[in-house]
Amino acid sequence: MTLNELQQTCQNCSKCDLYQTRTNVVFGAGNPDADIMFIGEGPGENEDIQALPFVGRSGRLLTGYLGAVGLDRKDVYITNIVKCRPPANRDPKPEEQETCIEYLKSQVRIINPKIIVCLGRIASARLIDKDFRVTKSHGEFIERKGYLMMGTYHPAALLRNSNLKFDALNDFKNIIQEIAKITKTEF
Repeated sequence: MTLNELQQTCQNCSKCDLYQTRTNVVFGAGNPDADIMFIGEGPGENEDIQALPFVGRSGRLLTGYLGAVGLDRKDVYITNIVKCRPPANRDPKPEEQETCIEYLKSQVRIINPKIIVCLGRIASARLIDKDFRVTKSHGEFIERKGYLMMGTYHPAALLRNSNLKFDALNDFKNIIQEIAKITKTEF
């Protein structure tokens, strides 16, 4: 299955109740051959309207962090665990995550990134380890199911607590250092 075929499948999904309140499916965006993949928990209001991940205030901050380490959104791939906005931007329920996880697994297999960065508590706990604590383990690389993974702060958390921004920037610097080692490319 290609990424476009998978996206079409997602567009028609009605496996959980989130499809009833969505404006759009927010599948993902960026380079389909990216070495780095960012995964959040689920789309917010702006994402639901525009059908693109991380385009609101959090997205602008994410774009800024990418730029600060020499990356552009077109260099990476960005998606979420769930592809439809949970009502009132609540956390996606475990059963909603479970329903969508096969779509995400397929995206990962097709893109085959060298590094997966989990943005926030929910994505990190779901994809790295159920006991993962972003405040304790952010910026650390972990090998999981053949992928090098890292959990870091969700941009929304950085907007709420600016004291975390320096740590997040260091995490992004770690991503660049690690991908440079893997690909033998300078940034």
